[in-house]
Amino acid sequence: MQSANMLLRKIVRSSVLPFAAQHRMQKDLFLLSRTLSLSLCLKQDKSCEPSEKLDLDEWKKVMKSGLQEEVSETVSEPKEVSSLAAACETLEMWRLAGRAVPENISEEQLKTFMECPSKSAKKKYLKYLHLKELHKKNYKRKMDEKRERRLEAQDQASKTDETKKSPFVCMWSSTMDKAYNWRAAQSMIFGQPLVFDMSYEKEMSVREVTNTVRQIVLSESCNRRSVDPFHIHFCNFKDDSLYHREFIKQYREAWGKLLITVTDQCYTEIFPKDKLIYLTADSPKVMKTFDHDKIYIVGSMVDKSIKTGVSLARAKRLGLETAALPLEKYLLWSTGGKNLTLDQMMHILLTLKDTADWKKALEFVPKRKYCGVVSRPVKELKKTLDLVNTLKHGKGQEEVQKQFAKSYPKK
Repeated sequence: MQSANMLLRKIVRSSVLPFAAQHRMQKDLFLLSRTLSLSLCLKQDKSCEPSEKLDLDEWKKVMKSGLQEEVSETVSEPKEVSSLAAACETLEMWRLAGRAVPENISEEQLKTFMECPSKSAKKKYLKYLHLKELHKKNYKRKMDEKRERRLEAQDQASKTDETKKSPFVCMWSSTMDKAYNWRAAQSMIFGQPLVFDMSYEKEMSVREVTNTVRQIVLSESCNRRSVDPFHIHFCNFKDDSLYHREFIKQYREAWGKLLITVTDQCYTEIFPKDKLIYLTADSPKVMKTFDHDKIYIVGSMVDKSIKTGVSLARAKRLGLETAALPLEKYLLWSTGGKNLTLDQMMHILLTLKDTADWKKALEFVPKRKYCGVVSRPVKELKKTLDLVNTLKHGKGQEEVQKQFAKSYPKK
């Protein structure tokens, strides 16, 4: 009999209670099912002995425990759903009130919002989410604008390429290239040599070497387009060096077709020493005129840390004559160093070779480095600059004004 009672309990708990819990039935239905099962059990047990009676107290405990477990499982889910819905309603109310609330919020963010201990903490969290959403929107807008600008630039480039592909422009560019190549070929036979000293690789970093090579590429293109180009020599040039690798990156297939002389020999082994002049900004001797019979040497170096005296020391070791450009004689220098880039040096030397006019040649010096062209002796101009600086700083203004009035009377 006890085994039959246990079997009846298992059947009821496994069939009736889960069915009622799934369909969310009321407590009355559970009680009704319990009374039916008990009545059936009592009817079947009438023929049994009076000693084998059903223990109703244990039966009630079992039924109540099962009912509580199933009902707690079914009721916990609606509570969570209701709390999330209430949080969504509060968010909508705050959004309508004009507070900083994000437009889109996930379930995890809603749960963290509900777990905030106070109202001010909830406001701060929502403000943080709102700002984060705004940053994402701005970043997306910027990326879209950048993409649109890139597409517009590509369209313009394609249009320009189409215009370049016209037969007249192609014929003109090809003829000009042939003319430039012809001039460069003539300069290799009859032109004045210009040496680039390529022995400064150890004095520079990799970035400085790349900048040097770019400036030399610009110098070569400028020389190639000039009316009377130089015969360019790359001396002390070693294969598989940093210079060599950077030149191959810049020129690619055209590196082997350049109309220049590349050698690993020193310039003192190729040319006589009495004709060589090393151009360096550290030289005490100033270059007055351009000599067409001399061979000028330019150090292939871009020095960001401004190591003074490196090229001058090399020229002295080799026993060569040195010279510096007369920048102070023709320009009123104000700020910056007097070191020029290699392409600026090439422009200046080509202009001097063609015109012998220093003022016209020094127009290629960056204008940020000088105040103007010198029209009077440098000493007087320095005095005037000192007077202007003292007036700016306010030191002895009356005396300075008197001196200024004496030296520069009104006309």
